[in-house]
Amino acid sequence: MALVTSKEMLSKAQKEGYAVGAFNVENMEMVLAVIETAEEEKAPVMLQTTPSTIRYASVEMFQAMVAARAKTATVPVCLHLDHGTDFKLAKAAIEAGYTSVMIDGSHEVLEDNIKKTKEVVDFAKTKGIPVEAELGKVGGKEDDLEAEGNGNTDPLEAKRFVEETQVDSLAIGIGTAHGFYIGTPVLDKELVSKVKEVVDVPLVLHGASGLSDEDVKECVARGMCKVNFATELRAAYTDAMKKLYIEAPETFDPKKFGVKSREAVKEIVKNRMKVCGCVGKAN
Repeated sequence: MALVTSKEMLSKAQKEGYAVGAFNVENMEMVLAVIETAEEEKAPVMLQTTPSTIRYASVEMFQAMVAARAKTATVPVCLHLDHGTDFKLAKAAIEAGYTSVMIDGSHEVLEDNIKKTKEVVDFAKTKGIPVEAELGKVGGKEDDLEAEGNGNTDPLEAKRFVEETQVDSLAIGIGTAHGFYIGTPVLDKELVSKVKEVVDVPLVLHGASGLSDEDVKECVARGMCKVNFATELRAAYTDAMKKLYIEAPETFDPKKFGVKSREAVKEIVKNRMKVCGCVGKAN
């Protein structure tokens, strides 16, 4: 089937109390691994690319790969721009055929975040493309963006933000971080429930790589409708390549490395789809 937007996908998750797994992909092998797993698990799925991934190739290149595989997929597939840095990049992704975009103004003061987000929302609505934004800071490092300290989302600010921007989904800060965690993360999971009470759009959990299954499940139960996974997929992919090189250093065919890496990524995706509760939820 053709690529679908995240609108109906997240709305269904919100109504039925599960989350859609959103997986960052870096190349063709990861695209194939994620969609193949989604088909096996009969789960809706979102594939994401960050600005650095796009710089590595282009929005046109990644859209073409994902769209080609989605065309033969038996489950709904959405292609999402993760952590879009500005209007120009969001516009380029939409025009290239992405079916969902994120604009990340979380490093700005509230008023500037609202302005930056609304500019993207206004354009995206003319194309029928939903927009995700972020309020509050997710710690750690994502591409060239780095955040420190407590950036948990204020529920009243979230209410104002959604009302003024008309954004379609909202990533909130509850103590998660991008990258792998050093020590045990302390999450304000009750904050998910509080924000859910005052906004009506689906909520998004960033920085889920390295979180326990129990933490993710509770966040979903409290209202998270989309959960992002990136770092652990990259690590699994690369570790599989390293392992094959150590075990069979004479290997020179790139496809053999790709097969092993795809298998490793599939295992991660399969587990995370079960944790999110989206297995069997594909229309």
